[in-house]
Amino acid sequence: MILSQTDELVEAISELRMLFPDWRMGQLIANLVTAAGGMDAGAIWDMEDEKLLAAARRLIERNRGRTDNGNSSCRSDG
Repeated sequence: MILSQTDELVEAISELRMLFPDWRMGQLIANLVTAAGGMDAGAIWDMEDEKLLAAARRLIERNRGRTDNGNSSCRSDG
């Protein structure tokens, strides 16, 4: 089965939920839009799935080994 880009994005969001269980869904989406280069809340309307997927993959890679010690911030530095 070949996954569509949208399916991959949904899977990435699911993985981000596991990495950041204390984030509400709105927070997760807002953080993802910001990581994809969105400058404000309205950026979600113009954001392409490919940019969201790339940002989700970066967040996953940078935070995959994180342990939850009460700190819900994500590592987004380059």
